[in-house]
Amino acid sequence: MEKENVYYATGKRKCAIAKTWMMPGSGNITINDRPMDNYFSMETAKTAVMQPLELTGNTKSYDIRVRVLGGGITGQAGAIRHGITKALVLSDPDLRAALKKAGFVKRDPRQKERKKYGQPGARKRFQFSKR
Repeated sequence: MEKENVYYATGKRKCAIAKTWMMPGSGNITINDRPMDNYFSMETAKTAVMQPLELTGNTKSYDIRVRVLGGGITGQAGAIRHGITKALVLSDPDLRAALKKAGFVKRDPRQKERKKYGQPGARKRFQFSKR
């Protein structure tokens, strides 16, 4: 594995963090040392991961190895998509315009809102009674 042909990027979504290594290859995607089809059972998660590669036409051009931590299935899929997008931009800066138009370059800033004291949840209130 040559250092100059390996592109590293970190993607984030909700609480998930995906460390992504992309190198020229045949299109194999490995997540936490498991093939993508074994790791994700939901079809929507698999399509989310493949979106930046399909948009740029690089589905069979790169081998991708991902180490993902935290979050749930959709958060991890979004983090992997963000990491792949950043690695693609590193490999070819001309792809940035198409990926940006699709909305993959920007990190999704939505997070879970914290629970506040004096109430049962982030927004929920205890029942109010005047008397």
